[in-house]
Amino acid sequence: MDLELVRTFLAVADQGQFQEAAVELSVTQQAVSKRVAALEAELGVRLFARTARGAQLTIDGQAFLPHARAVLDAVQRAVESVRPGRRALRVDVLRRHLASAAMLQDFHREHPEVELDVVTLPNAEAATAAVHASTIDAAFCNQRVPLSRLPENVLGVRVFDEPIELLTGPGHELASMRSVTLAELVGHRIWIPGMVTGSEWAAYYEELAASFGLSIDAEGPNFGVEYLLEAVSRSVSLATFVGERTRLVWTARQDLRRISLHGPTPVYPHSLIWRADNLHPGLVALREHLARRRPVARDTWLPSWAR
Repeated sequence: MDLELVRTFLAVADQGQFQEAAVELSVTQQAVSKRVAALEAELGVRLFARTARGAQLTIDGQAFLPHARAVLDAVQRAVESVRPGRRALRVDVLRRHLASAAMLQDFHREHPEVELDVVTLPNAEAATAAVHASTIDAAFCNQRVPLSRLPENVLGVRVFDEPIELLTGPGHELASMRSVTLAELVGHRIWIPGMVTGSEWAAYYEELAASFGLSIDAEGPNFGVEYLLEAVSRSVSLATFVGERTRLVWTARQDLRRISLHGPTPVYPHSLIWRADNLHPGLVALREHLARRRPVARDTWLPSWAR
């Protein structure tokens, strides 16, 4: 059905005059008459009775009126859902407790007017494919796939280098330290269960361990963050790594300790990727917000694929 015909029908119904409807639609009265006649021919009924007082809805016109309004309302909602600035900005953060989610929360606090749709795709490859397919607007990921080798029309920029910290329980040998060097971690068991072979996190920690002679153990069942925190809190020998901006909550009984690392400080690189032809104003605001962040300006270690 031609939506202009429906729109013209509603204008006549609201104004009660063909001439007034023509003024509203910025067309001639003849054009309005032709459109109404075409709609009546398509429906096979008379919608208006022409009288000296103007155009009055027939019984069929009255029956058609609410549905005609619903059709145009649905069209308007469809248009608004994709109009730049009206549609929510869809961003992938990988996990909601990690640094990427914290960075997006910072952006939301600064720009509450930008509606966000936060998604969590399984890995950087899935996020890159989703950006390329335009099913999401942007994604936080690492630089294991160099930004220069992203798919056509997908752009990226490094936005944040997140320091990695050591997490221990209160009985651990290093629990009283405010900071430790990577050399001091040699011989200690760093437990990171659930690292998937080939994932960006596994590649990062494998290279970190090889570079500094660390013992990173990925064995054992992965029952989630709560189980990991409980196991570390009870142990005098287990420790794990967490990002500085990773949000963790534990009980007073667990009494976990976050200890900074240096000599050098291992940092995890976060990048933002998006399609070059994406004109969503919220994406522009997000990129400008993240551009004000700078890589950590101190002695740091990055994996080879991010240097």
